[in-house]
Amino acid sequence: MKKPLQAKHLPPVFRWSFLGPRYWPTWIMLGFLQLIAHLPMQINFVLGRGLGWLLFHLIPSRKRIADTNIRLCFPKLNSTEREHMVRGVIQSCGISFFESAMALWGPTKRLHACHKIAGLEHLHAAKAAGKGVLLVGCHMTTLDIGGRLLALHVKTDFLYRQDPNPLLAYMLVRARERYYGEAIISVETRKLVRNLRAGHIVWYAPDQDYGVKHSIFAPFFGIPAATVPGTARFATLGNAQVMAFSHYREPDGHYRIEISAPLENFPIGDDVVDGTRVNQMIEQMICKQPDQYLWVHRRFKTRPEGEASFYAKKKK
Repeated sequence: MKKPLQAKHLPPVFRWSFLGPRYWPTWIMLGFLQLIAHLPMQINFVLGRGLGWLLFHLIPSRKRIADTNIRLCFPKLNSTEREHMVRGVIQSCGISFFESAMALWGPTKRLHACHKIAGLEHLHAAKAAGKGVLLVGCHMTTLDIGGRLLALHVKTDFLYRQDPNPLLAYMLVRARERYYGEAIISVETRKLVRNLRAGHIVWYAPDQDYGVKHSIFAPFFGIPAATVPGTARFATLGNAQVMAFSHYREPDGHYRIEISAPLENFPIGDDVVDGTRVNQMIEQMICKQPDQYLWVHRRFKTRPEGEASFYAKKKK
């Protein structure tokens, strides 16, 4: 018998308690996000760059994490080049705050003219063949806007990790379900597999560190990284094709969406080999625009037994 989901993993629902004083700050933030979602895009970019400048000077811990990740993954960069990329990453994080507002609550009309998409024929071919698609992406700072732009063309289910703020979790899922297909809680893997078998497109981002319990170690930019083996397992169980899904912000404020051809000879059934191939695919996405990746995440937090943390503060 299938175990019932625990309360913290149930889909978010509206509660009357959301109207109480505890959630007033969240309502104010949501109102602000919905307001800026309707500002002209160029104004949001200017505001995002300004927020990025503030973040660069106000959150030294995240700046240090980004610098560590970039030093590990791009060892050929000198200190000046690395600092330049770190600044770009933090600026991209600032812009993404405003992009996410536009993606969740902005008008659809303006989005049609601000992007180009390549590779839709691969999704159409899979649909014609009755195959589900596991659309593998990564945590670029354009994640929300990229997903919204894809939703203009195809219906896509998405996996999500529930925000600890119940009101914010409810509003985020509600906003996304207006444009996407089904929202699937990350722990509800049986539903993910059922949807793939039914021919759905499911968006999945397996590039973060979820700890040793849920991962195997596979190289990521040549460094052993905790890697979830879900891509191969879901593709096998769901009888689905695996395609790469990437999205980038162009200098002129437009966006570029790319969908790859299906991976061939994948999976092979070896978690490390399959995980390595997925990581290589993600590396290729990142290298096209490395300053737009979420390097502020501690990607190498989990280390093999006996190996010291990369993120420990150095003693003065």
